[in-house]
Amino acid sequence: MGDERPDPSTPTIPPPPSASAAGAPLLLRPRREPFEYGLLPIPKLIFSDGTLTLGTLRDKLLGLSSPCPGSVDALALAEALQISPDLARLVLDTLASVLPSGTQDPAGTADVYDLVLFLYIQSYKRLLPKAHKDSAAVADVWPSTSAFDGYFSALLPIQLVRSNSRRSMHSQADEEAHQLSYLQKHMANILNLLAESVEGEGDESMVLTLERFEHLGFLIQICEKGGEEIPLRQAPPFFANSDPDMPAVPVSAVQVHDWLLQNIAASLEHTAEKVPVKENGPVNTSDLDVSMTDACMSHARTQSSSSLLSGTTVHNNATYSRSQSFVEGFSKASVVKQACDIKGHSVKVLNCHDSVIYVLSPLKYATVYGCSDTTIVLGAIGKAVRVEHCERVQVITAAKRICIANCRECVFFLGVNQQPLILGDNHKLQVAPYNTFYSQLEEHMAQVGIDATINRWNEPLVLGMVDPHDSLSHPAGVSDVQAESATCLDPDQFSDFLIPKWFGVESPGSTKYNPFPLPEIYKASEKKNNSIVCDIQQAIRDAQLEESRKREMACAVHVHFKDWLYASGNIRQLYCLQGD
Repeated sequence: MGDERPDPSTPTIPPPPSASAAGAPLLLRPRREPFEYGLLPIPKLIFSDGTLTLGTLRDKLLGLSSPCPGSVDALALAEALQISPDLARLVLDTLASVLPSGTQDPAGTADVYDLVLFLYIQSYKRLLPKAHKDSAAVADVWPSTSAFDGYFSALLPIQLVRSNSRRSMHSQADEEAHQLSYLQKHMANILNLLAESVEGEGDESMVLTLERFEHLGFLIQICEKGGEEIPLRQAPPFFANSDPDMPAVPVSAVQVHDWLLQNIAASLEHTAEKVPVKENGPVNTSDLDVSMTDACMSHARTQSSSSLLSGTTVHNNATYSRSQSFVEGFSKASVVKQACDIKGHSVKVLNCHDSVIYVLSPLKYATVYGCSDTTIVLGAIGKAVRVEHCERVQVITAAKRICIANCRECVFFLGVNQQPLILGDNHKLQVAPYNTFYSQLEEHMAQVGIDATINRWNEPLVLGMVDPHDSLSHPAGVSDVQAESATCLDPDQFSDFLIPKWFGVESPGSTKYNPFPLPEIYKASEKKNNSIVCDIQQAIRDAQLEESRKREMACAVHVHFKDWLYASGNIRQLYCLQGD
């Protein structure tokens, strides 16, 4: 395997622990981030032969001469996978965005073992989409047809669910159970990619070191039943009592596999006990991934109303004692969430219609799903934003990266350090430079590592129209069709978006303007619009009118402004924000 073998005088495989030493089963949960933000619709990244190709790729990459042994850069990866350097960089950037350790290596490299695990899970298939549980309730805000449907109905089969089909996102419990079932089925292969060969026969010929075992932290987390997370190296009985001053003794890969399967089974059973039977039947955790060759080894919604914050429901998975904030199901409303209101490191804005949503917080991840006719302002997102199945939304965000999938007639005002990724069935998307600020924006950007001097808003990277990770069937050839790209917003339509000031007196170091420099053409348009407003204001001030005529003019301006507030729906913002 390219690694130095352990000293033959050192016992290679410790005796299996007794049942009492092993203790009660722990709760093993999947890390959501690789499955939610790390899947790329690139056919050359999907391997259906188990570990055969990936094992060879691993050995090839480990054998390369590199300034950082055990690491790979974009050029070497491009050559190994026979993909373009741009796609190789996308792979490494995406991997970095879902690693638990935080940031990508400054040299732009990735650990080979993390990379092969990342490539392995590209075989994952998401749960089948489901219709909105209350389609009638959203019929007035979600159109059933458009001129766009006729074109794609001829191109794609009826099985391909359209982006306007009133989808409802699966519950977190359903998705995690599905991810855990995938890991249960493929754990033998995953361990085979991490294990190394030693002298021995049968089960004793493949072992895992503690260092290799800890790479599983990319995919799993382990907790006690009370909910407290346990460091991965301390969870299994075969590594827990290792002398910290001595290297841990390698362990049989089969022993590790058996221990993991025991705890996965216990976790799935524990989750099933906590998840009530839903209206559409029990949770289905069947594994829908592509068929893969087994390695050569023998062998739903849980919701706690812990907090309801100014209209934002925060769901805590009590089973795993971790929280994630949701802004869900708002219609004709304005919702404001500041950092003190957000629980956890991620937020999901789901099924909101004809509303304005402000999430002004430093976060790692954000998802916008199933929204229409809504403006969504996301503060500073340090790892990834995903916007999916939305129509006529405006998304304003400062983020490391953004992925846009299956959206229509949406405008994205972006301050992003990496190229926007566009995939799936999109129509009439527009991108524009970032256009707002709030007093804590630069502080939040610094906390999550967003660089305001880099903005790649106008460099979209377009991938395939069909996502191979969905569980729908597609005709041959459709997967080669490229997604529709986004166009740049006409500078004449560009304007600043003003966020009301809820923070009281601003501190000396607070943000007072948009931190992302505007391109000259947009800056000129902004200056022109501001000049027009100033000219109108000055003309009103300079008008030589009698007092009675001034009152008439002021009354007319007031009436027209009020009419505009009602016609545009912005009157709701005044009432909602006044209520806050």
